[in-house]
Amino acid sequence: MFLGSFKTFFSGKNRLILPRRFRKELGNEDKFYILLGENGEIWGFDPENWLRLTDNILQSPLSTEEGRVKRLKFFPKAEECILDGQGRFILPQEFMENVNFKEEVLIIGAGDHFEVWDGKLWETQLKRLEEVYGRIS
Repeated sequence: MFLGSFKTFFSGKNRLILPRRFRKELGNEDKFYILLGENGEIWGFDPENWLRLTDNILQSPLSTEEGRVKRLKFFPKAEECILDGQGRFILPQEFMENVNFKEEVLIIGAGDHFEVWDGKLWETQLKRLEEVYGRIS
């Protein structure tokens, strides 16, 4: 389970270090999957949770409009990532065009996945969530 939050700094070379605790959640895998989130963040999934998520989407038949729409809304926003020997991964340029990562980046656990947020955007998101749901941190 992905737990905790980690502050890191974005190098500007589309490269991030995945925290050691999250690398352990991947097990012996050096592969994981990322997906553009809904609010300028990136979601990351280990292979097992990724399969659960994609199986759910693929259950809608391709021959239906719903099945085609689900696939087209999901898969073009997804990529496979490989960790290098130092636990780093490269964000695809297409992702970089859709996120606004500056220097400080937060990698937070969200149970079955992790999320990558720009530090200032995460602060804004927390304030928005607290307005709706009350204090959450």
